[in-house]
Order: sequence, then C-alpha cells, then structure tokens
Amino acid sequence: MGPQPTWLDLTLYKKGIVVALDEAWATADKAGLYSLKKSANGSFDVNNFASIIGGPVSTQFYNKDTAVAIAHYGGGAVSTYKVSKDGAFTELQKIPYGPEGHGPGAGQTSSHVHHAILDPTKQYLLFPDLGLDSVHVFCIDPTTGKLTAHDDIKAAPGSGPRHGAFWKSGGNTYFFLVQELNNKIVSFKVDYLPNGGLGFTQVDEQSTYGDKNSTFGAAAEIQISPDNKFVLASNRNVTLENIPNPDSSNSTKVPSDSIVTFAPQADGKLKFVQLAPSGGKFPRHFSLNKDGSLVAVGNQLSFSVDIWARDVKTGLLKERVASAFDLPALPNNVLFVDE
Repeated sequence: MGPQPTWLDLTLYKKGIVVALDEAWATADKAGLYSLKKSANGSFDVNNFASIIGGPVSTQFYNKDTAVAIAHYGGGAVSTYKVSKDGAFTELQKIPYGPEGHGPGAGQTSSHVHHAILDPTKQYLLFPDLGLDSVHVFCIDPTTGKLTAHDDIKAAPGSGPRHGAFWKSGGNTYFFLVQELNNKIVSFKVDYLPNGGLGFTQVDEQSTYGDKNSTFGAAAEIQISPDNKFVLASNRNVTLENIPNPDSSNSTKVPSDSIVTFAPQADGKLKFVQLAPSGGKFPRHFSLNKDGSLVAVGNQLSFSVDIWARDVKTGLLKERVASAFDLPALPNNVLFVDE
C-alpha cells in the first residue's frame, strides 16, 4: 500500500480479497486502487494495483460485484473499473468534473466527489459532490458496467454534500444526505420514474447535532443500523464533552466529538434520539457490527479507534468497551469483519 490509505472495502472478503484506496494527497499522481489477498499466515499482501485519478476516498461495487465505482475528492471525478474474479482491475470510465457550478464556500472552488452509493434496486449509483453542492446520479448499464448520467440532486448553496444512505420503509424508498458544511441531514423521498431515472423530493432536514445547532462542525459519515430502525452520523470539530481517558493510567480527560442517532419515521422524517461521545476528535468514519450491538469509531485527530456498546432496541450508545489509542497513524476507515 501507499503512504495514505483512506478506504477499505470488504465486498470480496469471502474470496480472501480486500479492496483498498490510497488517497495520495502529497503525490496525487501516485493514487492507487489495490486488491489485497489473504495469505496462509493471515496477512494481506498486494495482489493487484491500478494507478487512478488522485484523491480517491470511496468505493462501491456494482453489477453483481464485477465492477467498482470510485469517488475522487481531490481529483473531482468519478471513475469505474471492471474487477476480475482474482481482483484485477480494468478501466471502464473516467468522468471528470471541474470548477463550473462550484459552491460559495472557501473549500468549494471545484468539484470534490466524496462518496459512491448503490441504490436498493442496484440500477443506479449516486455520488455526493461537496464542491459542487450536488449529488451526481447515474444509471448502470448491466451489460457493459458503464454509467449514464441522469439529473443531479441540487443541494443548498454552501451545504457541502458528503455522504449518503438509502432507507426503505414499506413500499417507499428514502435517501438521507449528510452535508458537511452546514451540518444537516436532508431526507428525500425517492421515486423510480416510469421512463427511467430517479426523482427526489425533500421531506425533512435535521441538524446533525439533534436538538442543537452548530456552524463550526464538519459532519462526516452516515449509516443505517442493521435492523433498519436507526440512522447514525458523526460530527467533527465541535467538542460535545470531556470524557475519561482511554488510558487507565492517565487521569486527564480528553475532548470528544459526537455521534448522533435518529429514528427514521415512515414518512422519511427523522426523530432525534441521542447525541453521544465519539471517544475522541475528528470521527471521520465509524461502523456497526453485524447485530448492531457495537459501534467502532475512527477518531482521527486522537489517533484512536474507540468501540462503544449500543442498545439495539433503543438505539442508544452506552459505555466504551474498548479503545486502541496512540496509534501510529490517522484512522481513516474502520470496519468489523465477520469471519
């Protein structure tokens, strides 16, 4: 791997393959898409590599896991690759964006595509673009794996769309979009149009601080709980409270950012449940285990991964049950592995 790994994808894990990205901020021309194969001793070694557009931050497999889409924050682009059974990559498309239509914020001088998301029917891919205040929508050609652009979702100027998640309720589909620059989660009802394409109707907007508001934070990740009953999102750059040090030999409390929990209602609106500590500073990413009883949080600027117990019925985060602290590098991405 390169010096700045930023994303892990376990889609092919049962085949002994992990797909990873190297963001290569310092050397954008060295950004990479890797497949890592599990060896007999349990370690993962580089199996295949593709040199790609700079600043990759997210992957999404599609077309029955025969292709992968990549969101490029630094390079302001979408790219796609075919993936062979042994994890080799063949380029399909490069779809660049530029400064045209960029948002008004200081960090919005050009496109910054941040996430790749597959819809529940597996026919469409969505890509939130923090720089252009939009979400790019594509239809998938099931034969070739290539993407065809549909109308973007237009977000509020200066909102900075970052990550998103689909949620189904009965016969309805909703899309929750977390916006980094205004710290909002926007709910859209999704309609599958008779002649193809998707329609998005906004039905709700909530602060990622629940019953509070903050103009200083930087909302990051969003995920749906395994039982489909809760929506969780992470907040960075605003201390919720000072909490006990994960090092039991150190009595100095540490500042903690937050994880917010909502309960989505049948109409797609979000009901606030809890604002809880993340365990440290700058929780860029988190994940839930298979039954939803644990949440692992990568607190980048605390150089820690903190694991919290979670009440599956109420959705409430409870006590911290483990912490890996004083890590040698920033934890960008954290995942549970089901062996």
